[in-house]
Formats: sequence, C-alpha cells, structure tokens
Amino acid sequence: MISQYASYNRSVLQLAVPSILANITIPLVGIVDVAILGHISDAAAVGGIAIGTMLFDLLYWNFGFLRVGTSGLTAQAVGRGDHEETVRLLRQSVLTAFIAAAGIWLLQWLFVTIVLWCVPCSDEVAAFARDYFYVRIWAAPATLALMALKGWFIGMQNTVAPMITDIVVNVVNMVASLLAVLYLADNPIKGVALGTLIAQYTGLLTAGLILAIKYRKLLAQTAWSKLKDYLPNRSFFALNIRLFERSLGFMVVYVGYTYIASLYGDEELAVSNILMKFFMLFSYFIDGFAYAGEALAGKLGAKQEGGWSRNAEVDKVVGVLFVWAIGIGLLFSAFYYGGADWLVGMMTTDAALRHAATPYYIWLALMPLVSALAFMWDGVYIGATDGLSVRNCMLWAAAAFVASYISSYTLIGIQALYLGYFMHLLVRTIYLTARWPKMAFSKQHTIL
Repeated sequence: MISQYASYNRSVLQLAVPSILANITIPLVGIVDVAILGHISDAAAVGGIAIGTMLFDLLYWNFGFLRVGTSGLTAQAVGRGDHEETVRLLRQSVLTAFIAAAGIWLLQWLFVTIVLWCVPCSDEVAAFARDYFYVRIWAAPATLALMALKGWFIGMQNTVAPMITDIVVNVVNMVASLLAVLYLADNPIKGVALGTLIAQYTGLLTAGLILAIKYRKLLAQTAWSKLKDYLPNRSFFALNIRLFERSLGFMVVYVGYTYIASLYGDEELAVSNILMKFFMLFSYFIDGFAYAGEALAGKLGAKQEGGWSRNAEVDKVVGVLFVWAIGIGLLFSAFYYGGADWLVGMMTTDAALRHAATPYYIWLALMPLVSALAFMWDGVYIGATDGLSVRNCMLWAAAAFVASYISSYTLIGIQALYLGYFMHLLVRTIYLTARWPKMAFSKQHTIL
C-alpha cells in the first residue's frame, strides 16, 4: 500500500514540478511590470496597467476553455489509447483559438470603449489603459493558441513542454518590457504592452517547435484527415459551453475586484493590483498540482467506451493531491503573514502606497490557506470533464463574492472587497469538497 502511494506521489510530482517552475514565472511578469511602473511613474500608471489587465481578463477568461477543456478531453483520449482523437483535439482547439482571435480584433475598439465607459477611473488612468490595450491586443492569436497548446500538452501527460514555453514567454516578457520601457520613455505603458506582444509570439514559435520535434510522428499519422476533423465536434462543444459559463463567474469576481477597487480612487486601485499579484503568485504555484490532477484523473478514470468514472486509482491520486495542497497552503500563509511588508516594498517605493496596503495584509495571509483545496479540486473535476460541477461551483462563488461585498461595504468600506474575494474562495472549496463523495464509483460521468 505504501509503495502504491509512493508511486502516485512520484507521478504527481513529475507532472506538478515542471508546471510549478513554469507558473512561478507568470506572476513574476506582472510583478516586474508593476515594479517598473512603480519605480518610474505614479499611481495613475499602476492603476492604468490594472485597468488594462482587466480588459484582457474580460477577453481571455472567456476563452479559458481552450486550455481547460482541451486538457481534460485529451487526458481521457490518452487513457483510452486513442491517438487519432488526441490529434483531432489539438487541431480543433488551435483552430478555435485563431477564429476567436480574429473576432477579438474586429471588435477591439467597441469593446474597450464600452468597458472604459462603464469603469469609474480618472481620465489619466483611462488613457494609460487604452495605450496598453491597443498594443497588446495584437498578441491575441498567439495568446489564445498558447492556451490551447498548453491544455493539449498537459492532457498528453507532458508538463515539461508548457514549462519550457512558459519560461520562454515570461523571461522574454520581462526583458522585452524593460527594454521597451527604456526606449519608449515617453510612454512606459506602451513599452510594457510591447514586451508582452513580443513574448507571446516568441512563445507560440517555441510551442510550435516542440510540436514539430516531439510529436512529429503522431501528427504525421493523421496529417491528411478530412476537413471536418478540424471543426469542433459535439463533445468538444458541449464541454466548452459549460466551461465558458464557468468563465463568466470568474469574470464577475476578478473584473469585479478591479472595478470595485477603482471606485475608491487611484491609490486604492493601485494597492489592490499589487495585492492581487501576490494572490495570483500562490494560485499559479498550487496550479501545478491542479494540472497534475487534470492529467492523472482524466487518464486514470477514462473509460474505453468513452466518458469517465471514479475508481480506486483516482481516489489514491486525490489523496496525494490533498496532502500537497494543504501543505502548500500552510506554507504560503505563513510566508505572507511574516513577509507582507517586505513583499509590497519590492513592488513600489511610493511610501503612500505601502502605507495604504498595510490594513489588508491579513487577507494576504488568509487567502492561500482557504483556497488551496479549491484549486486542487478544480484540476480533478476538469480531468473528469465534469463541466456541470465546475460551472455551478463558480457561479455560486461569484454570487458569494457579490453578496459579501454588498452586505458589508457600508460597515467596513473597501475591506468588504477583500472579504468578498475571501468568501468566493471559501465557497469553491466547500462546494467541490462536499460534492466529491457524490461522484459514485459506479457512475459514468460525461461532459454534460
């Protein structure tokens, strides 16, 4: 029994560690972007990049299914040994990404105009946000295609490929942003956006090279499939509808977070953006184990006739993931509790911003502990392609965020924003934990 768990633990770590190494660089890019602006500009510039980032959150979170759905379906195809289906899923997801990017390009002006009209911020912050958006938007095809490719790699039980791609993207992003800012000193926001643009296409080239080298034989075997194989089939479409609806819940929370912060002025908006970078730092770290859950739960629970069912192997993997998630949550909570002031000091030299962040350090410490299992469960349910559960969970979590803020902001002011964010994480943890026993061993779960 001990040797079995050791084997599952090894499998989890083989998938999780490369993802962690890659993911850890993702928030570092945002931290570097904010740090560059925080050291050479004022709160309006930091607020501008927060609003600009929110604009892309509105766009790209809606297409999160390109990674999530592709990962779960591909993992199950791997579990069945259906190599042709894995290639079909790759083509479907990448084609969908390019079509979506074309639509985003066509609607870009209308989109940014409507959103900035709705978001209360100063004219200076809005101008910075537009500058950022109209440069970075040209990276849409690369950004969305990378989502699809990352999901496919994870489903193929390969987290080294997305690790290499993400590290390339994020290192190039940091270096290119810094150089662009130096050479576009009159507008550092455009420099930061240009760095992201260059990095995204560099990452797409890297992922394409990995596909061509590592999966050459697999791709060649089905190179002349009929055109219909490139188009989304029913299972791909049905799962992604659920995941798209889930993304709407994420939008309510994460866009709502920035929107509400903007109601309290540029300084509070800048503080909320800095703190969110650290919230996300933990989430990207724990996501390594969520990705392992996607790959292993999908593969081990796949049924030869299609669909997914819970079994003893899946339960053992879940047990290993549970222990890792709790341990990492405790570690990050302790780290944030003791080092919050130092962390914020790295982000900005503005004494007013550092002082304004102090009342919210307790939330920074609590978030990892309450959210660790939420991220872990997300991975397991996505591997099971249980789109209904993850969708319902996120919609309830979004409702908790809104209800918590509305019911408490008159009493505690902007602290209600952080309370709402905390409550949405708590609801996600409770909902998915409570639902797991209902995933009966004998029940075959489908994407619907």
